[in-house]
Amino acid sequence: MVDSVPRPRLAQRLQGLGTSIFVEMTQLAQRTGAINLGQGFPDLDGPVELLELAARALREGPNQYEPARGRPELREAVAAHQSRFYGLALDPDTQVQATVGATEALAAAFLGLCEPGDAVVAFEPYYDCYAACIAMAGGVRRPVTLRAPGFAFDLEQLRAAVSGGAQGDASGGVPGGGAPARLLVLNSPHNPTGKVFTRDELTEIAALCVEHDLIAICDEVYEHQAFDGEHLPLATFPGMAERTITIGSAGKTFAVTGWKVGWASGPAELVDAIAAAKQFLTFSGHGPLQHAVAHGLGYEASFFTDAATALAGKRDRLQDGLRAAGLEVLPSAGTYFVTVDVRSVGEEDGLRFCRELPERCGVVAVPTAGFYDDPSAGRSLVRFAFCKQDAVLDEAAERLASLRG
Repeated sequence: MVDSVPRPRLAQRLQGLGTSIFVEMTQLAQRTGAINLGQGFPDLDGPVELLELAARALREGPNQYEPARGRPELREAVAAHQSRFYGLALDPDTQVQATVGATEALAAAFLGLCEPGDAVVAFEPYYDCYAACIAMAGGVRRPVTLRAPGFAFDLEQLRAAVSGGAQGDASGGVPGGGAPARLLVLNSPHNPTGKVFTRDELTEIAALCVEHDLIAICDEVYEHQAFDGEHLPLATFPGMAERTITIGSAGKTFAVTGWKVGWASGPAELVDAIAAAKQFLTFSGHGPLQHAVAHGLGYEASFFTDAATALAGKRDRLQDGLRAAGLEVLPSAGTYFVTVDVRSVGEEDGLRFCRELPERCGVVAVPTAGFYDDPSAGRSLVRFAFCKQDAVLDEAAERLASLRG
């Protein structure tokens, strides 16, 4: 007998995730013609040399399947990059996996390393694909909140999330409580807050990972966009190299977000698990682009520091404009983003503020509440992207000045 209640078409594990806020805000920008400071993509393409290398590789070919692990020169370049900048020794044949962007690396990591019901500790607010990838892998998300205005975390909350409950409470006070977590995902420099985790914070996180035998998945796509403070990979801390997957991407480093060339690196056993999942997602991809990225990863250190210095100047430029509009600007030590608290201009709801902003000022931003499990924690916070030309940032600041009334 057929059930009279129709079954939802969308799988239960994806229900509640909805359409990405980035899609909604980008469509809003396109519909209204507003300046889009919502989605984090530069409005100028990356180094001309890399574009020419990619174009030449496309013309000269071959344009066929690449090895499932990625082009050898890219894997070798990733290994050399990790050694040069962080002192991490990697075998490019067994400890590096090329992916179609960092998002696929994250998806393959969760699918390959997370069993259904496993708890995954994640700092909120978090990039929205974390929630989706954890759900698709059947995991249980355990949030640890980064509290505005400084975006520090509570060590006791982190301990509870890792162990499965508050101290002395065997039943747990967290989702999936009672069982220790299996994985921890860390994003530093952090999207959307711009936080760069400090050495002391990372030491505490590493110690808990070692104590509880956690696998760490480290999203480091903004590794070369740390302006205030130093980017310190979690894999470099005691006991972490053998339990950490580090994810990188060409998109943010070289301002080519549409290329979708990423990678995962770490101990061979964990990279094998990612490769096992990745082969059934895209198998391989973007060979000519991988060739160009491999070249870029070998640039002199000054290329990366000069790019970070230029971005820091754009951050300062936008922050000045936001403050002039009467908005409270929260600290941003890295990434492409700066966060404001809209209560400073008499608003309470960041989502409503962002939906109305294009008509009010001709600017699009992204509300941060959707990146929390507890939306009230970030209800009044809004993220702006500063990875744009100076003239665009100045025009946006001029339009936002109308918020002062």
